[in-house]
Amino acid sequence: MIDDLLSLRIVTVSPLRRDRDLIRDAAVTSAVPIETIDADDAASACRCLAGDVDMVFLDAALEDAAIAQIVAAARTTAKPAFSILLTHTSAAPFATDAVAAKPVQPDDAARLLESATRVRRPSRVLVVDDSSTMRTIVSKILAATRFPFVISEVGEGIEAIELARQVDFDIVFLDYNMPGFSGLETMAEFKRENRHTTFVLMTSIEDDALADRALAQGAAFLKKPFFPADIEKLLCGFYGLQALNPNRA
Repeated sequence: MIDDLLSLRIVTVSPLRRDRDLIRDAAVTSAVPIETIDADDAASACRCLAGDVDMVFLDAALEDAAIAQIVAAARTTAKPAFSILLTHTSAAPFATDAVAAKPVQPDDAARLLESATRVRRPSRVLVVDDSSTMRTIVSKILAATRFPFVISEVGEGIEAIELARQVDFDIVFLDYNMPGFSGLETMAEFKRENRHTTFVLMTSIEDDALADRALAQGAAFLKKPFFPADIEKLLCGFYGLQALNPNRA
């Protein structure tokens, strides 16, 4: 990821002090400076959101009306804060931008803050497909999300490998069937250079064995044609989230 995130300002809204303390204590050990602000109800949370806030964590123990009020306040600021509902259970439907597991232990809280850092720090994405139409589709879907991406496009695997020698990419979308190197061969070349990259293999081929090969090599799999929701589901894994709200503003 691009190293231009200087700090994070997070509001944690929970009626339980121990839950707020858990996140605040984890922030102290974060590699990125994180300022945490505590709120125990909707009124205090909305006052906090009047300032410059990057993210707001909302405990699922809050009343639905309180959550809706806080989310509305977060979305009306000049720089809307990204809202995440923290819960132990499935939470559909939900009003926040996303859902994540509610931390129980310090390590859980540390992972949550690492996810928060990813959400706010721009990530470099490479789309590799010999079809310019498909490259445009994937790029437009990514650009329409609330995540900050710097997106590059190339038309073949060899070109992707050459570009990756100059730029560290966080996520690479690879078409399987390309001239020269296939998607899997391109991914193997990336891995030879010890790059810590998330891979997504895309194909229109009806072959369950290909999906199994991709998964066995640590890549996510997208069957063409796919939809924005399919890509956003994959992004959940990259950001350490459980779900994204398809209706978020």
